[in-house]
Amino acid sequence: MTTLSEAYRNVPLTDDQIIPIDFESIDGVPESHSWPQFNEHLNKNQTLDPKDSMIPVINLACPDARTLIGQACETWGMFQVINHGVPFELVKKVESESERLFALPAHEKRKVLRAADGATGYGSARVSPFFDKSMWHEGFTIMGSCVDDAKVLWPHEYQGFCDTMDAYQHQMKLLTHNLLLIILDTLGVTPEDMNWAISTDDSQSALQLNSYPTCPNPSETIGLAPHTDSLLLTILNQSDISGLEILVEGFGWKQVQAIEGAFVVNVGDLLHIFSNAKFPVLTHRVMVTHSRHRISVAYFHGPPVESIVAPSSKFQKPLFKSLPVKEYLSLKSKHFSEALSMIQA
Repeated sequence: MTTLSEAYRNVPLTDDQIIPIDFESIDGVPESHSWPQFNEHLNKNQTLDPKDSMIPVINLACPDARTLIGQACETWGMFQVINHGVPFELVKKVESESERLFALPAHEKRKVLRAADGATGYGSARVSPFFDKSMWHEGFTIMGSCVDDAKVLWPHEYQGFCDTMDAYQHQMKLLTHNLLLIILDTLGVTPEDMNWAISTDDSQSALQLNSYPTCPNPSETIGLAPHTDSLLLTILNQSDISGLEILVEGFGWKQVQAIEGAFVVNVGDLLHIFSNAKFPVLTHRVMVTHSRHRISVAYFHGPPVESIVAPSSKFQKPLFKSLPVKEYLSLKSKHFSEALSMIQA
């Protein structure tokens, strides 16, 4: 059975696309990380009031949560969720352990550098090859157990990191399952379609720890370039520092406010396909700050990579072709933002 990690091996990267800069050794924004301002997406004739471009914050314990989640998926493709059942203490431990990792010297972190054809370990964002400039970002990707890498980083103090990440992945899996049940119920799909999306036996997931160091000139660079997420659903902990921005049609870039204890939930490409584009997929980016080092933690959930992704059978006029999940991931790895248009029916 092909795993999510193996699905990325067909598009190996070069060292300069993997190795982040040593942020501790520089006192300015180098040319390699200098980005032009993102004015190309801004609409001069803005028609949307900023107050109307707020992502919904949904209390999962409320009786109308199901309805609100369905509306948010259909209107935005994104929402924030509170009272989600994930222990706050665990969330803070994940943040603390992530900070411990990224506080290590660059030469130590590079001991667990992601392989050229790999998907786990330390390195730059996977979207890096599609842009001429580098991003003000470093990351650490976990798929399953992280014990091998953790033992390299902390030969005698790795257990706390591993236990925390394992516990968090378990909680994220439970939350994703519950959210998908609600989301797909609002879509009205068949039991067979439901089983494909929520299957836990062969489902694939990745935990992405993100570090956005303080930047001397935040307006000159970017933390993470505009993109959409590839899998079904993403659950993001922003901690208490805002940085995530979404592209709102008719308005431009809008910040998603960081709410401590809340998770940002967004539709990925595969759920966009499965919903026959009923659920939009939001282009988003991350900006950096001058004053605070920002840590975020994203959990990506997908179906078995050997399975077929297609619009739900409830849709009589599918907008997308059917194809194996691993084939779509390969398309996305090679063609990035053009991948969805390439499989239109």
